[in-house]
Amino acid sequence: MKLFPALEKKYTKERMRVMEAQSRAHEISYAPVTFQVSRLMIKFGILQLLVDAKEGLTIEEIATKTNLSLYAVKVLLEASLTIGSVLYVDERFVISKVGWFLLSDPLVNVNFIFNHDVTYKGMYHLEEAILNGKPEGLKVFGQWKTIYEGLSSLPDDIRKSWLMYDHFYSDNSFDEALQIVFSYHPQTLLDVGGNTGRWATRCVDYDENVAVTILDLPQQLEMMKEQIAGKKGADRIFGHSANLLDPNVPFPKGFDSIWMSQFLDCFSEDEIVSILKRAAMAMHNESLLFIMETLWDRQNNETAAFDLTHISIYFTTMANGNSKMYHSEDLIRCVEAAGLTIETIHDGLGGGHAVLVCKKIG
Repeated sequence: MKLFPALEKKYTKERMRVMEAQSRAHEISYAPVTFQVSRLMIKFGILQLLVDAKEGLTIEEIATKTNLSLYAVKVLLEASLTIGSVLYVDERFVISKVGWFLLSDPLVNVNFIFNHDVTYKGMYHLEEAILNGKPEGLKVFGQWKTIYEGLSSLPDDIRKSWLMYDHFYSDNSFDEALQIVFSYHPQTLLDVGGNTGRWATRCVDYDENVAVTILDLPQQLEMMKEQIAGKKGADRIFGHSANLLDPNVPFPKGFDSIWMSQFLDCFSEDEIVSILKRAAMAMHNESLLFIMETLWDRQNNETAAFDLTHISIYFTTMANGNSKMYHSEDLIRCVEAAGLTIETIHDGLGGGHAVLVCKKIG
């Protein structure tokens, strides 16, 4: 298993001193508590108050400004002090660098909301999910085989958090991805797993001649129709209903390009090969398949790799029980097993995405 240089430097040698390692172990053992304390420091506005007060604030001042009890403020601030999100200077609390990032980093914000709303309760069932190969945590919301089947039926606030998370990770890469895809001048594009149609609407806005067909589950297509209604180019966006997990369901033919964005990570390796084989069967000799994924091993920093490998645990517990954010070697093996070859890989799009440009072999 190979890693990008920045990750190889981090993950191939022990770099912590003994006391640092012990401290990290204790932090891990209290991670759920750390998460909730930090979430409430944001929700109750305490971190923002400290950002705005350059000289810092006392416990009493924070209690007055937040309408929280002195007890509540004390337990949150004292825990945050040991977490490292605040500092205590001249008997006043001030924001730390960690606290500033907790408050100001948009990706941290999205991760907080998603993990609290979507994964937190279900994560209690991770052990069952690991042992059974099923998303055992999903039962906190309903009795579905996958979260995708139940997405349209999730409570509104939970679905909103899920969609915000999904869109944040993809939207930051769309501008660069559009340039890559449309450098090949496709006139017809099949958007596999197109969800609410965000990529499709970007495509028809980017090129007034392209027509996009979204291939997805019936309930997803209904959500898509609601989302694109009245938008520019909506008359060039079509839907094709299919259960992509059924190996007997073929892909529609006749498209210049096929697009899969943050899609294959929703399936096991065997399922990926099945999907890609059917995509290959629908392609003609000049067709191209574009796969956009966040491959955890091809990241330029350890923070991105950390986030992505933890997203895999969401897939294990909540989404489907058998997929993950893939190492590039695993995904490339699946592509080649399906009778496709990779012409090029574009790395570093937006928030760490890669686009694999694939053709049929022979």
